[in-house]
Amino acid sequence: MRDPYQVLGIPKSASAAEIKRVFRKLAKQFHPDKHPGDTKVIEKFKEISAANELLSDAEKRAAYDQGAINADGSPRAPQFHGRQQAGGAPFGFEFGGGGRRGASGGNAGVEDILSELFGGFGGGAKRSNRERGADVNHTLTVSFLDAANGGKHRLNLADGRTLEDAIPAGVREGQQIRLRGQGEPGAGGGPAGDALIEIKIAVHPWFKAEGSDIHLTVPVTLTEAVLGAKIEVPTIDGPVTMNIRKGANSGDKLRLKGKGLAKARNTGRGDQIITLQVRLPETHDEELQRFAEKWGKNHAYNPRSGLKTG
Repeated sequence: MRDPYQVLGIPKSASAAEIKRVFRKLAKQFHPDKHPGDTKVIEKFKEISAANELLSDAEKRAAYDQGAINADGSPRAPQFHGRQQAGGAPFGFEFGGGGRRGASGGNAGVEDILSELFGGFGGGAKRSNRERGADVNHTLTVSFLDAANGGKHRLNLADGRTLEDAIPAGVREGQQIRLRGQGEPGAGGGPAGDALIEIKIAVHPWFKAEGSDIHLTVPVTLTEAVLGAKIEVPTIDGPVTMNIRKGANSGDKLRLKGKGLAKARNTGRGDQIITLQVRLPETHDEELQRFAEKWGKNHAYNPRSGLKTG
């Protein structure tokens, strides 16, 4: 038998958990039930099973690493000069047979893992062809408001099926929704896999999400900024009225409590942050120009003083 580390394709430093993970993957790939009549696959499956049987047993693995036993579990008598028990196994190791260990033995065992993957195999247990179907991945693009408020959406699959899934309020970009049993059908009467729906959120012309907060830039007129005003602003729940203070400036931020996105675990909602932007008329206004010239002569100030260097 080849070096068990090479058979499983793992380094000698691999942990017990990594050995189990790699064996599960290989056992699923090369299981004879998935390749009926293929003798090469059967031999490959036997080889990876034997490699796992040795390396998943801490005592056998240590003995192999120290050169005390061969890859098939037989003792290397000429190279081993340590103390032996009456049965001939050095240091109390039991070679051959490949029996399962209990919880105290620390050996995951081929049967344990195959039982998880295929519902029972080896050790005289009856083989089962039941196998869970594969999961399938899909992408669903929703509008910003649909993501914020939630709702039901239909997804048309390549095989002609249509799935309807409920989008929770406050779903985030890249979040994944699992639809149980909507994946590939199982083999041998096994359960179907799941459909994994990745959410993409379309860009909104006004709203932008940052965590659970929603940011919105709101333009105001020169008159509203100077004199103050009550203005209507949009939110994901509909328009609301808010107060603009006298002497407001571009860049001033106002906060609407609880008008943001739903937080995780139903712990409330974020806020909507309003950033003001003072806008002059789109067309040239001569009266405003004359007023600014007169006003500016007696009210000079430098709003860029903070940008000086040195």
